[in-house]
Amino acid sequence: MSPAAPDPSQVAAQPVHSVGAVLGLPGVRRFWFALGLSSLGDWAGLLALTALANDLAGANYADRNFAIAGVLLVRVFPALLVGPLGGYLADLLDRRATLVVGSLLRAAVYATIPLAGSLTWLLVATVLVEMVNLVWLPAKDATVPNLVPRERLEAANRLVLATTYGAALPAALLFVGLSIVSEALNSTLGWFGGSQVTLVLCANSIAFAVSGLLFLGLRGVIPAGAAIAAEDRAGVLRGVLDGWSYVARSALVRSLVLGIVGAFAAGGVVIAMARVYVDDLGAGDPGYGVLFGAVFAGLGAGMWRGPRSLRGVTRRRLFGLALIAAGVVLVAISLVADMVLAALLSVLLGFAAGVAWVTGYTILGLEVENSFRGRTFGFITSLVRLVLALVLAVAPVVAGLIGPHRWRVNDDVSLTYGGTQLTFLLAGVLAVAVGVATFVQMNDRPGVSVTAELRQAWGAGGAYSPRGVFVALEGGEGVGKSTQARLLGEWLTADGFEVVLTREPGDTEVGAALRRIVLDPATGALSPRTEALLYAADKAEHVDRVVGPALDRGAVVVTDRYVDSTLAYQGAGRDLTVGEVEPLARWATGDLRPHLTVLLDLPAAEGLARVVGRDRIEAEPVEFHERVRSSFRALAVADPEHYLVVEGDAPPDEVAGRVRARVQPLLLQATRVAAT
Repeated sequence: MSPAAPDPSQVAAQPVHSVGAVLGLPGVRRFWFALGLSSLGDWAGLLALTALANDLAGANYADRNFAIAGVLLVRVFPALLVGPLGGYLADLLDRRATLVVGSLLRAAVYATIPLAGSLTWLLVATVLVEMVNLVWLPAKDATVPNLVPRERLEAANRLVLATTYGAALPAALLFVGLSIVSEALNSTLGWFGGSQVTLVLCANSIAFAVSGLLFLGLRGVIPAGAAIAAEDRAGVLRGVLDGWSYVARSALVRSLVLGIVGAFAAGGVVIAMARVYVDDLGAGDPGYGVLFGAVFAGLGAGMWRGPRSLRGVTRRRLFGLALIAAGVVLVAISLVADMVLAALLSVLLGFAAGVAWVTGYTILGLEVENSFRGRTFGFITSLVRLVLALVLAVAPVVAGLIGPHRWRVNDDVSLTYGGTQLTFLLAGVLAVAVGVATFVQMNDRPGVSVTAELRQAWGAGGAYSPRGVFVALEGGEGVGKSTQARLLGEWLTADGFEVVLTREPGDTEVGAALRRIVLDPATGALSPRTEALLYAADKAEHVDRVVGPALDRGAVVVTDRYVDSTLAYQGAGRDLTVGEVEPLARWATGDLRPHLTVLLDLPAAEGLARVVGRDRIEAEPVEFHERVRSSFRALAVADPEHYLVVEGDAPPDEVAGRVRARVQPLLLQATRVAAT
């Protein structure tokens, strides 16, 4: 039984990046415990199966190596046969039932291995476990987005990936500890038939069984039934082909698949060649351990901290940039001949890969339809395993064919590079090419330079007032910003806060005159630059006369529109690029940023249908307003810690409740600052 979850109001008040808040959501803590046990079983199972294969193969050195290689090979083989079918079943079957039955089946299979005591059955059992995994893993990945709100999915993915791969260390400790206990019991009581891994396999079976029981208790938390609607179901082959077709016709998913597979291909080269590489550096087994430890340390740091370190960069751009960075670092590794530098660069390589991994999974969870999510994850899982198998087989051959090469710099200096380093170089160039292609395909801010986003990500110029609380309400026409501003103001006033409700354009004398110019239909067409300058003038007056003084007093400022509206309307809506408009708007406001921006999101046509008596901007065609909406959404995706996205067609009271939950921690922080 999992510990009691925190109070929901306390959970809602925590930042969106908080893993503790994710664990406080209904059922997530139980899911996490079940996943942890299952991951522990996976890693311990890998160690136990390879160790048992070594024992069962006999004393011949070659036979033992072939047995271990056989176990590793048959773990990949099922992906080639039933991988796509596994993703389809993950969408077709009830996902909670899939998680329960899959865990219990693995428990049963692992329990039979020590009873059979046969290398043949060990290989068959490995195939059976992997076949179950090919359904279970996509079902697990597809379930995570259903457990948490959209804004907390990145934190949930960090938790899930850290648990999945972080379980390797406790699994290794468990394997060592139980092996020692087994040996002691064997020598004293003759238990376990002389095999040190029998007890590990028994513990493994228990871990999977308990995991299944924990998943069983998630009724009502994991959505019941199939993800594929009854009217959309077809035959097995048709269902699999529909999943492939979805991947093929979605440019975003194609780019993600390309990036993920390319990253794993480059990583596979490192796995295949690392042992020979450290020998070339004269480091031997200790260097091998250091190199792998460095990669996994960087991987964990990248998954855990990377997206938050670069939170000003949109996820789509961040994914491509992380792939490019991984390729560049791999190229650098290929050029160094020092173990210390190689280890440091390996940390950076792992960090970039970790950022790409968690970002890619988050985008898939947010963007892929629930009915195709299992097939998409299953397709990626199968393709990754296939590519890894090919790379692990081909990379050593390529390195051997290249062989060592020496370049003479001058009469006294020459450089020698082995085939492994040149293979790393090729893999790095491939990763950079894949990263660039992915970045171009997924770039959702084409008018903004990467350096500008990175400066924003690293905090250059962005200013958050140390006093008061600044909240901006953004969105297209007719989404309900005025209503939510009023409801938020009433709630804050009732709690005793000084509240300043304001708007752009027009909440100063100068602004009122500017508002008449930019919104009156009689004004007619304006040059896009003229329009942008008029809005910038209103912002400068607004911040200097209204927003700044109110924040200095410690008030709560709630503004209907702010800088994001300029970026969306005058940038994406008009012929100007965001790169042209953003510096102007930031300069006009002194780069003062809201502590929280609430984006009320609604399809443009629905919002415009609510508007009566359209002004000059509202009279623009629907295509204009859809571009504006897309820009708002991209801005919110880039910095989820400072944004709340709420569906504009939700009941006003429900929207107001979500806004209050996000504003509450800001009020507590402002109160603490005022007290000091």
